[in-house]
Amino acid sequence: MGNGARRDQLVELLAPVVAADGFDLEDVTVTPAGKRSLVRVIVDRDGGVSLDDVAEVSLSISKELDAADTLGAGPYVLEVTSPGVDRPLTEPRHWRRATGRLVKADLKDGTSAEGRIGDVDDSGVVLDGTRRLGFDELVRGRVQIEFNRPDAGDEFGDGDTDDVDDEG
Repeated sequence: MGNGARRDQLVELLAPVVAADGFDLEDVTVTPAGKRSLVRVIVDRDGGVSLDDVAEVSLSISKELDAADTLGAGPYVLEVTSPGVDRPLTEPRHWRRATGRLVKADLKDGTSAEGRIGDVDDSGVVLDGTRRLGFDELVRGRVQIEFNRPDAGDEFGDGDTDDVDDEG
């Protein structure tokens, strides 16, 4: 069985299991690792994924994989994780979960746009409160790393949520 066919079977097998635990299945990969296979399952949901969440969904996934014959009789190592910040934003739920983050968006016309994600609805996203991009215009987006990201409610970007000079 080819890798693509195996991946498709695993997605079909695991998507309902992951959904029953309240997560979205973002990706599944199987990589040879010596005599074993490394099965990496990426899950996400609104509000993010905690270590306790990963432990919970890992048990469900492991039970399903052990009961199914999709991986064959060989040993495997299961790794369940959440998507990293470098995951491309390709689905509306990815854009929604990145609300408030600075992104660079690649557009279908070959150009790009950069801005902070504001509103996200079923048809598109608003960057910097002014530029609306429909999902039909977007190829993908990438969250930009910000070392001094302003906190919510911190309009001055200095970590202080009031406008009083604390040093004076």
